[in-house]
Amino acid sequence: MIHFTRALLRKWTESLLHIHDSPQRTAAAFAVGVFFSFSPMLGLHTVLALVVAFLFNLNRVAVILGVYTNLPWFIAPYYTLTTVGAAELLGVKTPPHFAHQLRTVFDLSILSREFWAGLAALLSPLVWPYTLGSLVGAVVLGTAAFFITRPFIEAGRRHLRLHGHLHHHPPGAP
Repeated sequence: MIHFTRALLRKWTESLLHIHDSPQRTAAAFAVGVFFSFSPMLGLHTVLALVVAFLFNLNRVAVILGVYTNLPWFIAPYYTLTTVGAAELLGVKTPPHFAHQLRTVFDLSILSREFWAGLAALLSPLVWPYTLGSLVGAVVLGTAAFFITRPFIEAGRRHLRLHGHLHHHPPGAP
């Protein structure tokens, strides 16, 4: 898993270095993708990020690379921690015996009305903590992505120019 993540990170970094846009705009596009990746709009993150990319004329490749930073092994811990943290801040208590009730609901057929009614009843008190927690987390991670990515893109492009692998394009040039 760690080898897969490193290889993926290397491939994403290489892609970001070859985008013909300024480091600031490339980092901003990547940060927008990271924001949507960790936003409460799970399931709609790709579509929403691309809409924003088109509206603000951001590089779609950088946005998509940012969207897919939320890898499968991050999703459950991230949304759990941000929801629990926001629930604490909002004073929302999880239903008693939450894990047991959740297992009971998932013992039902996903196609049954009882499954969906039970899931809605169990999760409804957590809608605001989920929304607030993941929204704040997405803002923090998106902001961090911009400030971390920009110097790496600048340094990587300098390195590539010095070694003749990248030609300098003025900002905004194709």
